[in-house]
Formats: sequence, structure tokens, C-alpha cells
Amino acid sequence: MQFSAVALLAMCAVGSAFVPQTPVRALRQRPVVSGIFDEIKDAFAADDASAIDVDRETPFDRWMGISTKTEVERKKTLSAFVDSMADDNYIKASLSKPMGVVFEENDPATGGVFVASLAPDGKAAQEGSLKPGDQLAAIDGESVLGKSFDDALGKIVESPNPEVQLMVFRGGVSNLYGNLGPSEEWFSEFLGKHKA
Repeated sequence: MQFSAVALLAMCAVGSAFVPQTPVRALRQRPVVSGIFDEIKDAFAADDASAIDVDRETPFDRWMGISTKTEVERKKTLSAFVDSMADDNYIKASLSKPMGVVFEENDPATGGVFVASLAPDGKAAQEGSLKPGDQLAAIDGESVLGKSFDDALGKIVESPNPEVQLMVFRGGVSNLYGNLGPSEEWFSEFLGKHKA
């Protein structure tokens, strides 16, 4: 009887190892949804940003979050962004010559012309549409984006119209040229809608 009691006790101990004491609930886990490059993106921390030279940064690097700019520069860029493909950021002015506008050329690498200042008693100041810093985008419905100073101002001088139609972009050179600038297709369509 002693033997059977010990055997019974041993069998109960072994049997209880396979029977759960409390019911186990299967936890439902939601599948993790991530993009194809998320793991790669996580591998590059913001600390690695200085590993890329400024002149070697590509749009793919920016998409992946790898940037040579500091956080302060990034926020400044975002707050200064003006959409170059939004009609509201373009101002049309109709001025007779002499206009009373001083134009200057942007950096020659960029091209283009901007309003440097207005003569206090000039026609542009009286009309009130133009402001210093406006980028000259079109003259009489023809694009002058990226043109040299001589080419752009030549169109004003040669204009046969009694009033020259100027279209300016109010948003700065960095938003009008380069990767933030309007596409040629959009700008052509935009000028077609706003021809005099």
C-alpha cells in the first residue's frame, strides 16, 4: 500500500505538470504594418546626419530622414515654405513705363530677377501691388523664370504695350527655383489662364 500511495502521488505530480493550473488566454496580437524601408530607415539615426556632405545629399536621403541640416534649419525651412504652384502666391501688376521699380538679378547660378526696391513716387509704389523681394515670373504673359537680368528687362523695354503686364511670385527665390519651383507644365498652364 505504501508503494501504491507513492506511485499515485508521483503520477499526480507528473500529470499536474501537463495540466494548466489556471486557464491560459491566447493573446491576440495585431500584425505590425510597416513600410518596406522602415527597418532601413530606423538604422540611420539623426546622429548620422553629419556623415553626408551637403553637396551629396539626395532626395532619397531626405525621404529616409538622413539630412545634413540641423533641426533648427529644418524647422526654419518648413516655416518659410511658400507653394510655388498655388495661384494665390502670384501677383499681377499692370504698369506703364517708367515703372519706378529697381530690379536686380538673383545669384547667376539660379538666374531670375527680383524687385529690389520701389521709387517712393513711382508708378509701382502708387499702384501698390509690388513689394521688394518679389520674384519676377512673367512679362506680358511670357515666362522669365531663370532668365538673366538683360533678357528679362529686355522684355520690359521691348514691350509694345502701353502698360506692361508683370507677374511676380511672392515667396522668395528658394521657393521659386530648384526642387521647390513650379513644374514647366503647371507654369505654362497658369500663364495661359492669366494672359491679358
